[in-house]
Amino acid sequence: MADYSENTLPVEYRGTPTPLLKLSLVTTILTIITLGIYRFWARARLRRYFWSAITPGGDPMEYSGTGLEKFLGFLIAVAFLAVYLGLLQLGLFYAGLSMFSEAETDAELILQFVGQYITFFAILPLIFYAQYRGRRYILSRTRWRGLRFGAEPAAFGYIWRGMLYSFLSLITLGILTPLQTFRLEKYKIDRTWFGTAQFEQQGSWWMLYPAMLHILIGALFMIVPAVALIAGTGFDAVWNDFTVLENAPWGWAVGGLVIGNLWMMVGFVYYWIHSHRIMAKHKVLDGDIRFSSLPRTGKVIGVYTLGAIGASMIASLFGSMLVGGLGTIIAGVMNKSGSLDLGSLFTGDTMPTETQGILIAVSVTVLYLVFFMLYSAFAVVMIRQPLVEHFARETHILNAAGLDRITQRDGDEMVEAEGFADALDVGSAF
Repeated sequence: MADYSENTLPVEYRGTPTPLLKLSLVTTILTIITLGIYRFWARARLRRYFWSAITPGGDPMEYSGTGLEKFLGFLIAVAFLAVYLGLLQLGLFYAGLSMFSEAETDAELILQFVGQYITFFAILPLIFYAQYRGRRYILSRTRWRGLRFGAEPAAFGYIWRGMLYSFLSLITLGILTPLQTFRLEKYKIDRTWFGTAQFEQQGSWWMLYPAMLHILIGALFMIVPAVALIAGTGFDAVWNDFTVLENAPWGWAVGGLVIGNLWMMVGFVYYWIHSHRIMAKHKVLDGDIRFSSLPRTGKVIGVYTLGAIGASMIASLFGSMLVGGLGTIIAGVMNKSGSLDLGSLFTGDTMPTETQGILIAVSVTVLYLVFFMLYSAFAVVMIRQPLVEHFARETHILNAAGLDRITQRDGDEMVEAEGFADALDVGSAF
């Protein structure tokens, strides 16, 4: 365990499973009943819970965002997107690149693909815009020790940087991913404030390459067997007659491919966590206040894996019990045998009657809704809360005496809240 001085503030997490489960169940049920409209209020209530449970130095965080402003922002964003995408599709139609007409020739099929890519790249700037604005909104509604967080209005600069660095990462097959990660993080952090104090992301993008170690190992597990297989068989032979590979030793090549895929999956999690650790070490507030954040890859993977399995099992168990009871009751009311012979229905020996078909449809629908509701609620408790707790407890504020000189800043008005982030479903996890 790291040895921190008395001038260090630990971050604690004080949330407990029971009240969070009740809150998650209630908000999920209301979201389903309102056909998704309540999700804006649900997200605001969950944020308030999590923020208040995170207590740097014993003082809880505060979140003042409301579901109403998120909902109104969403409506503004949807209206804008409808006009924007409508004009885009109208332009594509006149250019002969409509995606809604059925392709009858290869040329028309190619034009449809071109239209799809044009639409994607037209939406991409909005995705980066949503990410920056969503983050700025969250900061504007967050306080600690009564002082507001905030971010400068610089979304358009983030858009072109996001597109540029994403393109560089893509054409280099991920080699420049650390450049993308660091530059975008630095752009956001350098424009972030706590009260009158400004954050700064120090360091260099080169320092993130050690975090890519396991991605590289996974890639080697996938590439080396394939290269060795072709080299051993003879590239010319493969090029001229692919059937020569039928007698090649595929076992170890496939094994390398499977191991490589799994290793790369772990590698991406490792990169995400360790790049966070490295950049947290190089974040500075007001010139001398620093941070330490040391989450562990094994812990994160374990929480995701065990939490997903546990939430799925609980949701499946209670969902099946509820649907089984519902099916028995409905069948009894209909004066049937009390239950359906699902075995014969699945094997095709008997065909369901109209009434039985309705019963099956109702049961499947209820099972899906119950599973979704329970899984969503338990995932918050079994995945999200342990992760938030882990990241919080592994974070410390260093040289914390400098916090006493920071004073209040003016509030930020965010008209469309997280509208674009909600409409595009990005940048606003919780």
